[in-house]
Amino acid sequence: MSTRIDLLRHGETERGGGFRGSLDDALTAHGWQQMRDAVALAGPWDVLVSSPLQRCAAFARELAAERRLPLHIEPELRELHFGAWEGRSAAELMTSDAEALGRFWADPYGFTPPGGEPLAEFQARVQAAMAGLQQRFAGQRLLIVGHAGVMRLLLARARGLPCERLLEVVIGHGELLPLERPGGEADG
Repeated sequence: MSTRIDLLRHGETERGGGFRGSLDDALTAHGWQQMRDAVALAGPWDVLVSSPLQRCAAFARELAAERRLPLHIEPELRELHFGAWEGRSAAELMTSDAEALGRFWADPYGFTPPGGEPLAEFQARVQAAMAGLQQRFAGQRLLIVGHAGVMRLLLARARGLPCERLLEVVIGHGELLPLERPGGEADG
C-alpha cells in the first residue's frame, strides 16, 4: 500500500516575499485565508506534517484541531537557509548583488548565497526527512504544510526534472498540490 502525500505551501506572510528562509514570519489574514481555501474541499488525510516555522505550523495546528488529526512537526522540512540574503527581495539583491543572484538562479546547486545552506545539503536533509515520514506513516494519507523550496525540490524530483531546472517549478502561496511521480502515480 502506497503513501499518498499532498503538499500545501504556506500563505502570504507579514513581511512579504523574497528570501524568507529561516525567518519565522507570521501569516497575514490573507495568508490564513489562502490556506483555508486550499484545504476546504480537500483531503481526507490521516496525518498532518508541518515545518516548525510559524507560517506553516500555526495553520497546521488549527487544521489538525479542526479535523481531529494527529500533527507531526518535522524540523528537517524547514525552508532553505539563505544566509546573508535572508529577508531580502530579488529586486533588492539586483541592485546590490546582481551577479551573485544571477549565478544562484543559473546554477542553484553550484552557487550558495553568502553564509547560506548549500542546496545539496538542503536536498539531502529534505529527502532524508521524507524517507523517514514515508516509513513511519506507510500506507497513510499525509498533508505536508511547508515551504516553496521544499515543495519545489520534491515536485522537481517527482517530475523527473534535472537539478538545473529546479527553479522552474513555481508554487504560489497557499497552493495545494499532490506529490506524484510521472504517469500520475503517488509518491511513496
